[in-house]
Amino acid sequence: MTMIAFVSVLSVNAQTKINGIVMPNVVKANGKYLKINGGGIREKLFLDLYVGVLYLEEKTSDANKIINADKSMAIKMRIISGMVSKDNMEEAIREGFDKSTGNKTDPIKDKINTLISKGFAGEIIKGDVFDLVYVPGKGTELIKNNKILVTIKGLDFKKALFGIWLCDKPADANLKKKMLGN
Repeated sequence: MTMIAFVSVLSVNAQTKINGIVMPNVVKANGKYLKINGGGIREKLFLDLYVGVLYLEEKTSDANKIINADKSMAIKMRIISGMVSKDNMEEAIREGFDKSTGNKTDPIKDKINTLISKGFAGEIIKGDVFDLVYVPGKGTELIKNNKILVTIKGLDFKKALFGIWLCDKPADANLKKKMLGN
Protein backbone atom coordinates (compact mmCIF):
# COMPACT_ATOMS: atom_id res chain seq x y z
CA MET A 1 0.00 0.00 0.00
CA THR A 2 2.80 2.42 0.84
CA MET A 3 4.48 1.70 -2.48
CA ILE A 4 1.33 2.61 -4.43
CA ALA A 5 0.96 5.89 -2.55
CA PHE A 6 4.64 6.67 -3.16
CA VAL A 7 4.30 6.07 -6.90
CA SER A 8 1.18 8.25 -7.02
CA VAL A 9 2.98 11.12 -5.29
CA LEU A 10 5.89 10.79 -7.71
CA SER A 11 3.62 10.88 -10.76
CA VAL A 12 1.87 14.04 -9.56
CA ASN A 13 5.19 15.89 -9.27
CA ALA A 14 6.80 14.36 -12.35
CA GLN A 15 5.75 16.86 -14.98
CA THR A 16 7.35 19.11 -17.56
CA LYS A 17 6.06 22.48 -18.76
CA ILE A 18 6.27 23.10 -22.49
CA ASN A 19 5.21 26.59 -23.52
CA GLY A 20 3.18 26.78 -20.28
CA ILE A 21 1.42 23.45 -20.91
CA VAL A 22 2.01 20.77 -18.27
CA MET A 23 2.86 17.34 -19.68
CA PRO A 24 3.67 14.15 -17.74
CA ASN A 25 7.27 12.95 -17.57
CA VAL A 26 6.15 9.31 -17.55
CA VAL A 27 3.32 7.42 -19.27
CA LYS A 28 2.38 3.77 -18.92
CA ALA A 29 2.00 1.52 -21.97
CA ASN A 30 1.26 -2.19 -21.72
CA GLY A 31 2.61 -2.33 -18.17
CA LYS A 32 5.83 -0.45 -19.04
CA TYR A 33 6.73 3.02 -17.89
CA LEU A 34 7.88 5.20 -20.75
CA LYS A 35 9.98 8.27 -19.97
CA ILE A 36 9.80 11.62 -21.68
CA ASN A 37 12.46 11.84 -24.37
CA GLY A 38 11.59 15.39 -25.37
CA GLY A 39 8.79 17.61 -26.51
CA GLY A 40 7.91 20.89 -28.10
CA ILE A 41 5.34 22.90 -30.00
CA ARG A 42 4.04 22.04 -33.49
CA GLU A 43 3.92 25.28 -35.39
CA LYS A 44 2.60 26.12 -38.81
CA LEU A 45 2.50 29.59 -40.33
CA PHE A 46 3.46 31.11 -36.96
CA LEU A 47 0.54 29.40 -35.19
CA ASP A 48 1.09 27.11 -32.20
CA LEU A 49 -1.08 24.06 -32.97
CA TYR A 50 -0.22 21.41 -30.37
CA VAL A 51 2.32 20.28 -27.82
CA GLY A 52 3.96 17.05 -28.96
CA VAL A 53 5.92 14.81 -26.58
CA LEU A 54 7.82 11.60 -27.35
CA TYR A 55 8.04 8.85 -24.70
CA LEU A 56 10.50 5.95 -24.88
CA GLU A 57 11.75 3.08 -22.72
CA GLU A 58 15.27 4.56 -22.92
CA LYS A 59 16.25 8.08 -23.94
CA THR A 60 17.97 8.54 -27.29
CA SER A 61 18.49 11.30 -29.83
CA ASP A 62 18.80 8.82 -32.73
CA ALA A 63 15.67 9.32 -34.85
CA ASN A 64 16.29 6.29 -37.07
CA LYS A 65 16.78 4.05 -34.04
CA ILE A 66 13.43 5.24 -32.66
CA ILE A 67 11.59 4.84 -35.97
CA ASN A 68 12.89 1.31 -36.51
CA ALA A 69 12.68 0.06 -32.91
CA ASP A 70 10.17 -2.68 -32.09
CA LYS A 71 9.81 -1.33 -28.55
CA SER A 72 7.00 0.32 -26.62
CA MET A 73 6.83 4.06 -27.26
CA ALA A 74 4.29 6.85 -27.43
CA ILE A 75 3.63 10.33 -28.76
CA LYS A 76 1.25 12.55 -26.81
CA MET A 77 -0.32 15.55 -28.55
CA ARG A 78 -2.26 18.18 -26.62
CA ILE A 79 -4.20 20.50 -28.93
CA ILE A 80 -3.56 24.14 -27.98
CA SER A 81 -5.24 25.92 -30.89
CA GLY A 82 -8.82 26.23 -32.00
CA MET A 83 -7.44 26.26 -35.55
CA VAL A 84 -6.89 22.47 -35.48
CA SER A 85 -9.83 20.71 -37.12
CA LYS A 86 -10.66 17.20 -38.25
CA ASP A 87 -10.07 18.18 -41.88
CA ASN A 88 -6.71 19.88 -41.44
CA MET A 89 -5.56 17.07 -39.12
CA GLU A 90 -6.39 14.54 -41.86
CA GLU A 91 -4.53 16.62 -44.45
CA ALA A 92 -1.48 16.92 -42.16
CA ILE A 93 -1.47 13.18 -41.39
CA ARG A 94 -1.68 12.19 -45.05
CA GLU A 95 1.08 14.65 -45.96
CA GLY A 96 3.17 13.35 -43.05
CA PHE A 97 2.80 9.73 -44.16
CA ASP A 98 3.81 10.73 -47.71
CA LYS A 99 6.99 12.40 -46.42
CA SER A 100 7.72 9.64 -43.92
CA THR A 101 7.52 6.89 -46.54
CA GLY A 102 8.98 8.79 -49.49
CA ASN A 103 5.54 8.73 -51.16
CA LYS A 104 5.32 4.95 -50.81
CA THR A 105 2.12 4.69 -48.77
CA ASP A 106 0.43 1.97 -50.88
CA PRO A 107 1.46 -0.94 -48.59
CA ILE A 108 -0.16 0.79 -45.58
CA LYS A 109 -2.89 2.78 -47.35
CA ASP A 110 -5.73 0.85 -45.70
CA LYS A 111 -4.12 1.30 -42.27
CA ILE A 112 -3.77 5.06 -42.83
CA ASN A 113 -7.43 5.27 -43.89
CA THR A 114 -8.46 3.30 -40.78
CA LEU A 115 -6.43 5.61 -38.52
CA ILE A 116 -8.09 8.66 -40.03
CA SER A 117 -11.64 7.30 -40.24
CA LYS A 118 -11.71 5.84 -36.72
CA GLY A 119 -9.16 7.95 -34.88
CA PHE A 120 -9.71 11.43 -36.24
CA ALA A 121 -13.37 11.17 -37.31
CA GLY A 122 -14.85 13.35 -34.59
CA GLU A 123 -14.56 17.02 -33.86
CA ILE A 124 -11.18 18.20 -32.57
CA ILE A 125 -11.21 21.00 -30.02
CA LYS A 126 -8.64 22.93 -28.03
CA GLY A 127 -7.63 20.84 -25.02
CA ASP A 128 -8.08 17.44 -26.69
CA VAL A 129 -5.27 14.99 -25.98
CA PHE A 130 -4.27 12.32 -28.50
CA ASP A 131 -1.95 9.47 -27.55
CA LEU A 132 -0.33 7.32 -30.21
CA VAL A 133 0.95 4.30 -28.30
CA TYR A 134 2.93 1.50 -29.93
CA VAL A 135 3.16 -1.88 -28.19
CA PRO A 136 5.20 -4.65 -29.86
CA GLY A 137 3.04 -7.54 -31.03
CA LYS A 138 -0.15 -5.54 -30.46
CA GLY A 139 0.12 -2.50 -32.70
CA THR A 140 -0.44 1.23 -32.41
CA GLU A 141 -3.37 2.52 -30.40
CA LEU A 142 -4.84 5.94 -31.02
CA ILE A 143 -6.33 7.21 -27.78
CA LYS A 144 -8.32 10.43 -27.61
CA ASN A 145 -8.96 11.92 -24.17
CA ASN A 146 -8.21 8.53 -22.52
CA LYS A 147 -10.54 6.55 -24.83
CA ILE A 148 -9.05 4.01 -27.25
CA LEU A 149 -10.49 4.72 -30.68
CA VAL A 150 -8.52 2.30 -32.86
CA THR A 151 -5.62 -0.16 -32.78
CA ILE A 152 -3.63 -0.71 -35.95
CA LYS A 153 -1.32 -3.69 -36.22
CA GLY A 154 2.10 -3.77 -37.78
CA LEU A 155 5.60 -2.50 -37.21
CA ASP A 156 5.50 -1.13 -40.77
CA PHE A 157 2.67 1.21 -39.81
CA LYS A 158 4.37 2.29 -36.58
CA LYS A 159 7.58 3.12 -38.46
CA ALA A 160 5.70 5.31 -40.94
CA LEU A 161 3.59 6.93 -38.21
CA PHE A 162 6.47 7.86 -35.91
CA GLY A 163 8.36 8.93 -39.02
CA ILE A 164 5.84 11.76 -39.45
CA TRP A 165 7.65 13.53 -36.60
CA LEU A 166 11.09 11.93 -36.83
CA CYS A 167 11.95 11.26 -40.51
CA ASP A 168 14.37 13.30 -42.63
CA LYS A 169 11.46 15.51 -43.79
CA PRO A 170 9.41 15.81 -40.58
CA ALA A 171 6.18 17.72 -40.14
CA ASP A 172 8.11 20.30 -38.08
CA ALA A 173 11.94 20.23 -37.93
CA ASN A 174 12.05 22.21 -34.67
CA LEU A 175 9.56 19.85 -33.01
CA LYS A 176 11.64 16.87 -34.18
CA LYS A 177 14.72 18.42 -32.60
CA LYS A 178 12.87 18.99 -29.32
CA MET A 179 11.35 15.45 -29.30
CA LEU A 180 14.87 14.06 -29.69
CA GLY A 181 15.89 15.99 -26.59
CA ASN A 182 18.05 18.54 -28.41
